Amino acid sequence: MKRELLFLLGAATLADAAAGAVEKPNIIVILTDDQGYQDLGCYGSPLIKTPNIDRMAAEGLRLTSFYAAAPVCSASRAGLLTGRHPERAGAGGVFFPNSDNGMRLDEVTLAQALKAGGYATACIGKWHLGHLPRYLPTRRGFDYYFGIPYSNDMWLDAENIPPAENIMLREGKTLADYRATPRDKRDLSRRKVPLMRGEHCVEWPADQDTLTQRYAAETVAFIHKHKAAPFFIYLTPAMPHVPLHASAAFRGKSARGLYGDCVEEIDWAVGGIFRALRETGLDKKTLVIFSSDNGPWTTQGADGGSAQPLRGGKHSSYEGGVRVPGIFWWPGVIPAGRTSDLVLSALDIFPTALALAGVRPPRGRALDGHDIMPVLRGEPGAVSPWAVIGFETTAVRAGGWKYRNGPLHIRYSQKENPKVTQLFDLDNDIGEKNNLAGEQPEKAAELQRALDEYKKSLWKK
Repeated sequence: MKRELLFLLGAATLADAAAGAVEKPNIIVILTDDQGYQDLGCYGSPLIKTPNIDRMAAEGLRLTSFYAAAPVCSASRAGLLTGRHPERAGAGGVFFPNSDNGMRLDEVTLAQALKAGGYATACIGKWHLGHLPRYLPTRRGFDYYFGIPYSNDMWLDAENIPPAENIMLREGKTLADYRATPRDKRDLSRRKVPLMRGEHCVEWPADQDTLTQRYAAETVAFIHKHKAAPFFIYLTPAMPHVPLHASAAFRGKSARGLYGDCVEEIDWAVGGIFRALRETGLDKKTLVIFSSDNGPWTTQGADGGSAQPLRGGKHSSYEGGVRVPGIFWWPGVIPAGRTSDLVLSALDIFPTALALAGVRPPRGRALDGHDIMPVLRGEPGAVSPWAVIGFETTAVRAGGWKYRNGPLHIRYSQKENPKVTQLFDLDNDIGEKNNLAGEQPEKAAELQRALDEYKKSLWKK
């Protein structure tokens, strides 16, 4: 594995990292699951209280045109961790417990690249890029893993996830039940997700009421343990993906119901992480990023979030499916109290982190993201690096224009779903209500060409 990694990164990578004169910052990425664009106080939620994340935004940079790499979870996570459109990484959709594949093994993850640059690395939370041993975080550059291998509404694959010797069995389950669980289990009422440490299941079914608090504790412990050297923490809460769970301390407290309880508990966890950074004196040495993997699962009713004032949600290339909260915090480096509407993407996290760590990008593959530190630092004249940004294979944004050529409804809608051509002026119509394709045929044709070029680019290595 080490030989393969050196081949992928290039021998110069390690030399460059070792020679870097600038102190390498710690990097923490907090990626929630199915959280809507509006579902934070600082993004306008009328009911959900998030004082810690709001403070993060007030002390850093809040982005209002920040995009997930895809409108579904596996694809989005692959894009963030590789800096490449997920279709390149073989992760254009969603992996399941009966999937035999995962994100392509020849992809270089952010954890692999930073580990080669001297970082300690941890994945805490939901993974969802393949649960078979060869795809797990521990095989993709992470020194440490604690979390669920896929979404919290999925089930156990006992054939490929071995139980730990000290496994905690809950809800009256036995090892015989564990081993007898069929891999392809479609009965929603019987789905019980496993909790893993390393490559073994340590708890089944996972106690989801306590997951957010346990993930926070694991993160804080990792910060304290590795405070003397640079670290990368990829924290991915299971919430607010359904089924929704919150601890007794937060259940029933939010005016937004259980969904709000989940988000407010995540906010509490974020507060604990910032407290740990300040206590260890690492706050000015750490870049923290907060975002969501995609838009809200609007078909879940009260259990889903809100993308207001955007159109659509998860599974959709409308703005509500791909435009997500984006907050960047680094005291003394990222000026406080700024809001920017420049177009940026989760794809930019990979090249930005590598530049900060003094690690060269992987050789022999195209990166789609960009180093966005000039924008984050607020340098005079800094602009968005995205002339055109694509979403799945159905939409592109160029400046203030958004063009779609695909299904009218969300991807998995059971309704009649005709293919439509749509052109929106986002500067004046953020809710994508007025289709201007008929009124602006030349602009529509121009962006159709841009969409065609974007789709062709996905075949590049």
